[in-house]
Amino acid sequence: MLMVLMFLLLLGIQEVTTVTHSLKYFFTASSQVQDFPEFVVVGIVTVCQDPQFWERNAGITVGAQQWFKANIETAKARFNQTGGVHIVQWMYGCEWDEETGEVNGYFQEGYDGEDFISFDLKTETWVAAKQQAVLTRMELDRNKAQYKNYLTQICPEWLKKYVNYGRSSLMKTVLPSVSLLQKSSSSPVTCHATGFYPNRAEMMWRKDGVELHEGVSKGEILTNNDETFQMSVDLDLSSVKPEDWDSYRCVFQLSGVNEDIVTRLDKAVIRTNECKTGIRRNNLTIIIAIVAVVAVLGAVIGIVLMLLYKSV
Repeated sequence: MLMVLMFLLLLGIQEVTTVTHSLKYFFTASSQVQDFPEFVVVGIVTVCQDPQFWERNAGITVGAQQWFKANIETAKARFNQTGGVHIVQWMYGCEWDEETGEVNGYFQEGYDGEDFISFDLKTETWVAAKQQAVLTRMELDRNKAQYKNYLTQICPEWLKKYVNYGRSSLMKTVLPSVSLLQKSSSSPVTCHATGFYPNRAEMMWRKDGVELHEGVSKGEILTNNDETFQMSVDLDLSSVKPEDWDSYRCVFQLSGVNEDIVTRLDKAVIRTNECKTGIRRNNLTIIIAIVAVVAVLGAVIGIVLMLLYKSV
């Protein structure tokens, strides 16, 4: 059950990238399931910046718990069951295609992992998947207009509000700073981009405009502390001649931005630890030389003073 709930949450997150937005609710009522709550509600909206969304819907669903507990007892009676582990699941919601304006909706109920009854919005009828669901279908048929109104009017209206609330976050784009890094002259060159948003991005190395795959290692997109993202892609130059470097480009592509960020492979702009190590070594050499000179001067001065002292 926990794996199912996690899958539903991931499903809702992935749908953010599409033009079809959805608002879904998943209700799970259980009886005698060890180490699992009797009543769980998962609400998923593809984009939402409404701070009262969870509080408002939590208040509504609290009252549904008793109804679902009664629903389990009704189902047990229909199936001639007296005890044991049983689960009732409801899923309902709507989808809105932002490009076409098309709206779709669904109500589905399952019992003990199998379909029980569902609402067909196109025919405006309830479909009983089990003989035990026929009585439920007859009861629900009396209020078909209310279910249709919710799926085609109320739910899409709320969904559009939630999409508008979150549009600023959905459409926000922040370009990264891109750097070329290298540990040593024999190490791969890393093209590193950081500070970008959203996390829908691609990064690659190209030679003469053609994307490279051999000798290229792409890293995962990572999160920064300021909620922006970073990623990198390595290029192995061990078999590349220095005169061919100018043919290579690092290309960063961000969703929602038409122009790519292109960085030419240039030895002069590569940041490397080797340079810093060289500077430290040079500084150390200068210090040693100065100490040696001071020591020699000290010895000479000492000899001169000793000779002057003896001559006196």
